[in-house]
Amino acid sequence: MNKRMMTAIAGLSLTAGLLGSAWAPAGAQTGTAGEATAATAAPKPPKGARAVVQVSPNPTTERGQEVTITGHCGGGKGLKAVIAGIDLKNPVLQNIRIVKDDPKGFVAKATLSSKIGNGVGPVFVDCGGEAGVTLLVTHV
Repeated sequence: MNKRMMTAIAGLSLTAGLLGSAWAPAGAQTGTAGEATAATAAPKPPKGARAVVQVSPNPTTERGQEVTITGHCGGGKGLKAVIAGIDLKNPVLQNIRIVKDDPKGFVAKATLSSKIGNGVGPVFVDCGGEAGVTLLVTHV
């Protein structure tokens, strides 16, 4: 596994842990209404997992469909790579092109693999010190 993939997987793990704690059941919360509101507010992600990424359209509906990956680097140096899925031999997205690597607002384009089926898979971004992840849903 290369360093970029390890960084992206670490970012996914951190993000999943933070989302899991932010969505704690209401019965698990205690205190006044003000305290409950503060408790349910999403905490700031830890250093290394602050990039934000979106994929559009999401869900995708056609094999070979072009998608746009956008977001910001959350303090990172700029978009360095986009990785889709865990299996590097059979990636979810192909022909990934970074159009704009600006850390305050990046843009990349890619096409959905012709071999993809229905499902959900991660899309990771490496922003040179900060990583981010989102889920891409496919209905093909």
